[in-house]
Amino acid sequence: MDTASAQERLLSEQRAYYSALAPDYLDQLLDLPGGAELSEALDAFRPTGSVLELACGPGTWTPQLLRHASDVTAVDASPEMLAIAASRVPDGAPVRFVEADLFTWEPGRRYDVVFMGCWLSHVPARRFESFWSLVTTALAPQGRVFFVDDHYRTPEELVEGPASSTIQRRIPDGTAYRIVKVPHEPAELERQLRELGWDITVTPTAGPFFWGAGNRTGES
Repeated sequence: MDTASAQERLLSEQRAYYSALAPDYLDQLLDLPGGAELSEALDAFRPTGSVLELACGPGTWTPQLLRHASDVTAVDASPEMLAIAASRVPDGAPVRFVEADLFTWEPGRRYDVVFMGCWLSHVPARRFESFWSLVTTALAPQGRVFFVDDHYRTPEELVEGPASSTIQRRIPDGTAYRIVKVPHEPAELERQLRELGWDITVTPTAGPFFWGAGNRTGES
């Protein structure tokens, strides 16, 4: 199997994992040290205007985005996750849920803010640059980016060793899935983004989390 085919298979397994996990998905990761800082940082950022939420999952962040945004478009590849997310926002809220694979989806409009909650670490290194091209396409002039993420990986998950970004996770019934989990370090991630033309400051918390905020270089 060539490298491209192997990566497509891995990403397919990653999508299957989150769909299978949806009924049992909790936000417990945010209970780790530093998790509360992420919510505070997002409120301080104030994601106003039209917001695009990439990989919204079960709507962990969608209600908080709606406190500031005029409208939210929330995209995820899992219909099971989207159903949970939709149940967590009030009826009539200005939010549109879109089922789509973020590695093939193209935005039909531009947004004032692009937000990602614990998604960037699931983007393979080979697709990092093309993914950020998608973000550029989605942003309006002077648009802003905010993301939260973590580099949390347990020793049991490192089935291909700590140098690999492919890990194995299990759902409650014991079924194992391989997924991508790139353990980004804030300073290195900030450097990578700068090379791609982004002026984004990546701030670590006391625990495994970090958050990033900024825009395209020269658009502040």
